[in-house]
Amino acid sequence: MKKSLFLILSYLLFTSTLTYSSLVNNFLQPDTLKVNHVEDFELDGKGGNSNWAKSSWQTMTQLDSGLMGYNSQFKIMYSAKGVYVLFTGNDQKITSDFTKDFENLFMADVFEVFFHPEPKTPLYLEYEVNANNLELVLLIPNLKNKINGWAPWHYTGNRKVTKMVFVHKQNELMYKWTAELFFPLELFSPLENTNLIKGTCWNANFYRLDYDAGKMVKFAWSPVKSSFHEIDKFGVIQFN
Repeated sequence: MKKSLFLILSYLLFTSTLTYSSLVNNFLQPDTLKVNHVEDFELDGKGGNSNWAKSSWQTMTQLDSGLMGYNSQFKIMYSAKGVYVLFTGNDQKITSDFTKDFENLFMADVFEVFFHPEPKTPLYLEYEVNANNLELVLLIPNLKNKINGWAPWHYTGNRKVTKMVFVHKQNELMYKWTAELFFPLELFSPLENTNLIKGTCWNANFYRLDYDAGKMVKFAWSPVKSSFHEIDKFGVIQFN
């Protein structure tokens, strides 16, 4: 009788542990995100175009303590010419002293997106934008966790990201900022798997950094442990 009771309790403990692990894994790794197709449109920095109604808000989870109420979300869509991303985040001030593109923007408030079109190849695009409409664009070779960034060559014309940001205020006080982005397909050359036909899958992650608390506070769509470059923890996006 005691042996049977022990086996039953062991089984219940085992299955409950599995259930908890499944819940944790589901939280850590989001399901495949379906990316809807749209016709190309103009950006206003606020996400005001009606096309954005075709995409649902996705949450970026706060990974560090120190801030409260800094809700952070994004939307993503694509066209025949490229990929659209819209970020929004509650905020009370812009913590950044940078004045030029391609500076170390990640040391201050930014939104970031990492696109990894062909996961078998350890090369991916990192893009950062701040509330002052400054950007950092890098191709990242991640070779056995040896990471460095290379800036794009001839980053003009059809290869350049279209970006617009907007700082939202009420009674002269900032309460959030938004960033609206368009990534032309030409920018991803020569990365593989960039022909955006229905069913194409990329790995990707979407991030935010905020320093209003006097320290770095990280946010992520697919949570990471310490570095935004943990490519094994990226989520999957699928172009519909």
